[in-house]
Amino acid sequence: MATQTLTLPAQQALPTGFKRWIIVLTAISAAIVELIDTSIVNVGLTDVAGNLGVTIEDVSWVVTSYAIANVIVIPMTGFLQRYFGRKNYYVGSIILFTVSSYGCGFATNLETLILFRFLQGIGGGALLSTSQGLIFDAFPQSQRPLASALFGMGIVFGPTIGPTLGGYIIDNYHWSWMFYINVPIGILAAFLSITYIDKKADEHNIDRGSIRIDQLGILLLAVGVGSLQYVLERGESDDWFDDRIIRYLTVAAAIAIPLFIWWELRGTRQPVVDLRVLKNRNLSIGSLLMVIVGYGLFTSVLLYPLFAQRAIGMTATQTGLLLIPGGLVTLPMFALSGRLLAKGVSPRLIVSIGYVAFASFCFIMSTYNLDASNGDFITALIIRGVGLAFVNVPLINQSVSTLEPSQFPTGIAIVNMMRQLGGAFGVAITNTYVTQRMALHRNDLISNLQPGNPALTERLNAMTQGLIAKGVNSLDAVTGAYKSLDGIISRQALMISYLDTFRLAGLFFVFSFPLLFLLKGKKMDAAAAKAVADAAH
Repeated sequence: MATQTLTLPAQQALPTGFKRWIIVLTAISAAIVELIDTSIVNVGLTDVAGNLGVTIEDVSWVVTSYAIANVIVIPMTGFLQRYFGRKNYYVGSIILFTVSSYGCGFATNLETLILFRFLQGIGGGALLSTSQGLIFDAFPQSQRPLASALFGMGIVFGPTIGPTLGGYIIDNYHWSWMFYINVPIGILAAFLSITYIDKKADEHNIDRGSIRIDQLGILLLAVGVGSLQYVLERGESDDWFDDRIIRYLTVAAAIAIPLFIWWELRGTRQPVVDLRVLKNRNLSIGSLLMVIVGYGLFTSVLLYPLFAQRAIGMTATQTGLLLIPGGLVTLPMFALSGRLLAKGVSPRLIVSIGYVAFASFCFIMSTYNLDASNGDFITALIIRGVGLAFVNVPLINQSVSTLEPSQFPTGIAIVNMMRQLGGAFGVAITNTYVTQRMALHRNDLISNLQPGNPALTERLNAMTQGLIAKGVNSLDAVTGAYKSLDGIISRQALMISYLDTFRLAGLFFVFSFPLLFLLKGKKMDAAAAKAVADAAH
């Protein structure tokens, strides 16, 4: 079959020299701080809870509210850019993110912190959705692989440094500095964006009067997707349907999401998200695959630090440092992925390599034990980095390759939302599965500890004598020995449950792999590929 080609009109002049690199630095910095804020807070929840006088369960809303805001605003990015213009929307989002970060830092009660965290998530979702388009606008087609590598490094660097930076701040400063650190970066990014980023040709004379605001669609989207995100984020910690709020929000999502789909397809002529594009086979299949990618990405980000710290006993700093080699390897892999795309290599083939790499990472991690070395983790994380580089941009390109150019922003927004929801599903599945498997493995291990077992008796006696040698009286030493044994059993059960969860994640990639071969092959020319990059993050 002859290869079809999409064409677009010529683009405006590219920035050069100092201006180009200022734009690149600004866009990457904004994307990095947004990505850092998705993970930096996690390590400080205990300190925040203690300082504000609330429980860990309550303070977890600080994470949940940010995620809900992100997943609501991402699918509306195309509409918001059309309505405000990309530059105005980008600068406004930076300002909102910066002001909200300051608000989070000075918050003196949980309610205020949650409110500003939600607003921060709205601004942050926009930053991530528009930064790559700004970077690609700064380079000619021949240098797009470099642009991909630069932005890809930002994507990897943000989640990598987030927990480590958060741990350092918590250990040495007040928790509010996790948010205050964004303020000077945000002020500088806003100033540079206003000064150096040019408006696109269609941004100078926006006729907002002709753009109808789909108020009902926005409301249904916020209620439906927001409720679903909450259920997935909080379900495990709130005992799922035993919790009244979880039940109510499940019903709300079950009603609002179908109504949103109906309204966007049938009820309005100017939908906030044009779901008609999902009739396109590549986009619908690509969106499903992006759910798996989001699941694998978020699961690995969640599981690796927990495994390394809770099972192996590493510190937060050690855990973060082990991520650096994988991040450094990912940079040239992003560039290689971009070059392969530019040379006409099938995106499906590139994504297949990334899929295999991600599945291999999961299965390799599922073979580790308490004796796993730093080198073991570095090897697995390097393989994960290859998977990241070879999956994200090629899969987005393939998903939207058969859309009309005018549909690119909507298609990309849907793909990005599906990746975010896949991540939420991943976190929910991971938390539930780890809890269930840990209980199962703990019972199995305890069942093997039979009274009178010579090995068990010898171990308890050795532990008891060790405590007595440290000055503990004999009665307390016996109790301490049993407590120590219980801790060993719990740690072993936890480790095995993590291994099971890595294996489950790998199986998701294996079983969804055949879907890749249902994607139609369609090559995009340089201008069309750039339009995809404008909308992608």
